[in-house]
Formats: sequence, structure tokens, C-alpha cells
Amino acid sequence: MQQAVSARTPAHLWIVGALATLWNSFGCYDYLMTRMRNTDYIKSAMPGVDPNAALAWVDAMPIYAQIGWGLGVWGGLLGVVLLLMRSRYAVWAFAVSMVGIVLSLGYQIVVAPPLAGADTGINKIIPYVVIAIGFALLVYANAMLKKAVLR
Repeated sequence: MQQAVSARTPAHLWIVGALATLWNSFGCYDYLMTRMRNTDYIKSAMPGVDPNAALAWVDAMPIYAQIGWGLGVWGGLLGVVLLLMRSRYAVWAFAVSMVGIVLSLGYQIVVAPPLAGADTGINKIIPYVVIAIGFALLVYANAMLKKAVLR
């Protein structure tokens, strides 16, 4: 009788998966709180920014950037779940997330007028951090697929 041999899951996959779950969960939380127009959340997330101005800024985003935002956060969360399940489809989910990140943050960085109060300090750096982490997760998942950790 032939037995299937399963590769042991490397410890770094669990560590990356746990950290990526926290990161992507926050992105989903931010998306939901903004979409539910929670002004208390916006005040706490972006001190010094008028919540109504922030909501107007989000409402003014073109549909491709809004769809990109959703694809970015929900694709990232799905990618992490699939990564932890050791599914090869994690690569596809992270790729969809990366497309969403590029659509959404590309608009914010290149086209959108700056949001008053959010154009300094950490708020200028966060979009680039999101892009870097999204790309790193895609590269990591692809490396795990090539090493046959994902099936």
C-alpha cells in the first residue's frame, strides 16, 4: 500500500501566518469601520484629521480605487487563511490583494489630493509599508509554493 508523504510545515510559516493575520485583520477592521462611517474610529486612527473630511475624501475616491481597497484587504486576509491551510491558492489570493493595493494606494499616492492633516509623519509612510508588506507576502507565498510547502 502506498502512503502519501506530507512535508512538515516549517515554523516560519506559522510565525509569518500569525503576524500576517494580525496585519490583515487590522486592514479589514479599518475598511469596515470606515465603510460603516464610524467617526469615533476615524478620530482615534487619524488624530488631527476631521472625520467628516476623511469620509468625504473616501467618498470622492473613484470606483476602481474603492474596489481596489476592498480587494487589497479582503484578498490579503483570504491569502493568510489559505497560507495557514497550506493551500497553493494563497499565492492567487495575495496576487489579487496586490492588484487591489496598487489600484487603491496608487490612486492615493499619485492622483488624490492630500487629506488635510493626514499628509505628514506616519500617514505619509503607511501606504509604502502596506505596499511592501503586500509584496513580501506574495513573494513568501510563492516561495512556499516552489518549496512544495503549499499544495
